[in-house]
Amino acid sequence: MTSFSPRSVDFHCHLDLYPDLQKAVSACEAAKVATLAVTTTPKAFRRNQEVARNGHYVRVALGLHPQLAAERISELPLFEAFLDQTRYVGEVGLDASPAYYAQFADQVRVFRRILTACAKQGKKVLSVHSVRAAKPVLDHVEELLPQARGRVVLHWFSGSLSEAKRALSLGCYFSVNERMFASPVGRKVIAMVPPDRVLTETDGPFIERDGTPISPGDVRKAVAELARTWDVPPDEAQAVIVRNLRRLLSP
Repeated sequence: MTSFSPRSVDFHCHLDLYPDLQKAVSACEAAKVATLAVTTTPKAFRRNQEVARNGHYVRVALGLHPQLAAERISELPLFEAFLDQTRYVGEVGLDASPAYYAQFADQVRVFRRILTACAKQGKKVLSVHSVRAAKPVLDHVEELLPQARGRVVLHWFSGSLSEAKRALSLGCYFSVNERMFASPVGRKVIAMVPPDRVLTETDGPFIERDGTPISPGDVRKAVAELARTWDVPPDEAQAVIVRNLRRLLSP
């Protein structure tokens, strides 16, 4: 992702959940959007890799989504087998919302094993889910994934200001989407995070505009909101985000 000149960054998008994966990949390539195609299960990784193999701007992450961790825990060996095929890991993490809290122990078991495997191989970049679970996510990251062994990007962070400050102290980045600006707490967190720790994301197709899923790579509204927050022109905000990506991925 650092050997090219992207126009913008979408660091968390579920390209394989759009109706046509090839079309979604092609859209990101045509728009020159550096896109992280996250996956929700290890079994989905291969197909994404095959479709994106010849692209310049799309990279595929190996994932095991926390909401699926309990039912797909048997895929952990497959995750570990595929891990050396990519630098990128996601979507992984923890989710303590009511619908998934009963599975939290299994989520923790999966997340810890993923962090351990990533630390062992080194140089992985993780897109991490932390819904109602920022503290335990940061606890496990601090224990198992030292900054010298991997880098964490907190996707759609919804934790507190104090948790965001702790994440910054652990070297985390934050990927920000347009919906985060609808929350007063989200706005406060984004305003507090230094601009050099921010990336943009769509989380497509889960974010919608007027009832239609956001297009892959369409981070224009997120960039515009960040520009207002930072009091800079949108082009300058976008340039900051691209520089942040390069720094995140630098050796």
